[in-house]
Amino acid sequence: MTIKIRSHAEGTRRKALVVLARADRKELAEAWRGLPEAPVFEILRPPEFGLVMARGRIGGGGAPFNLGEVTMTRCVVRLETGEVGYGNFMGRDAERAELVARFDALAQNESYREYVDTNLLAPVAARAQRDDEAVRQETAATRVNFFTMVRGEDE
Repeated sequence: MTIKIRSHAEGTRRKALVVLARADRKELAEAWRGLPEAPVFEILRPPEFGLVMARGRIGGGGAPFNLGEVTMTRCVVRLETGEVGYGNFMGRDAERAELVARFDALAQNESYREYVDTNLLAPVAARAQRDDEAVRQETAATRVNFFTMVRGEDE
């Protein structure tokens, strides 16, 4: 049994996994149904739920502290050609975890990479960017600017 290592940069794979983790089940299922032919996968680790400790940093860059536990779902699959895909994200959704793992494996395969990039990663990244911008705008609308006024008689 041979395990293939992704031929292009690991940074690219890391970015793809970030986008895949933001994809919802509907987006993943639609992209899976759109495949010209469904590849054969072996499940190495079936979807399972667990808890991980979320860490934060004071002020975004200060001393780390334990924020609390969050639920995670993970799954590991292997494509028949040997690529191993991992599905990890916050939340509980076994089907979504398996689909994320499948698309991670497919993105490592030259035959499927363009399909995954075009039909899943690009649309999900665009939607996530729109969602993030909407949250930024909502947050900016509630921003309060505090300032100090100097009164003449206090001098």
